[in-house]
Amino acid sequence: MTVHAIGEAAALQAVEAGVLCVEHGHLLSGDGLQMVKDKGAWLSMQAILNDEDAIPFPEGSENQRKFLQVTEGTESVYTTARELGVKMVWGTDTLFDPELAKKQGKQLAKLGRWFPNHEALAQATSLAGELCQACGPLDPYAKATISVVAEGGHADLLLVNGNPLEAINLVADSDANFAMIMKGGVTYKNTLQG
Repeated sequence: MTVHAIGEAAALQAVEAGVLCVEHGHLLSGDGLQMVKDKGAWLSMQAILNDEDAIPFPEGSENQRKFLQVTEGTESVYTTARELGVKMVWGTDTLFDPELAKKQGKQLAKLGRWFPNHEALAQATSLAGELCQACGPLDPYAKATISVVAEGGHADLLLVNGNPLEAINLVADSDANFAMIMKGGVTYKNTLQG
């Protein structure tokens, strides 16, 4: 069970009630994050920043004020959650918008601001798989061994032109840097010769 909450009161009420994951949580305080950790819950955030990808709200509007508050929370929550050892996965709301979905790799790469590359990549891969397995009978991969490249396993594969462990920005541009994309045994892109 998960809750979609940016504010602390709603997020912590849900965690207290047994929610397993807080989607967003950009306004959680250090004490709130400690409670998330103590309850064994997860935090699923995305790097909402006031940068070139910012939502263009009208100058001085209430929506702009709230957006800027969330961007400030992004910085403090990622930093504090990592220091406290909160279990985290990378999440995004952009998967339902084809134009925004093209920026998912760029959003993932932004995690390099707060995390070593291997930790950022794990949030989007193995740790996300671990959280999915906590869904019990609702887990769409319940009958598969996920994140394992083996017969009967279920693993999505990417062949990257370069090493994202050394340069996470490689994941920001899949057109240029992903030589092959395979999901569920089906190849969606293959630029390899031969």
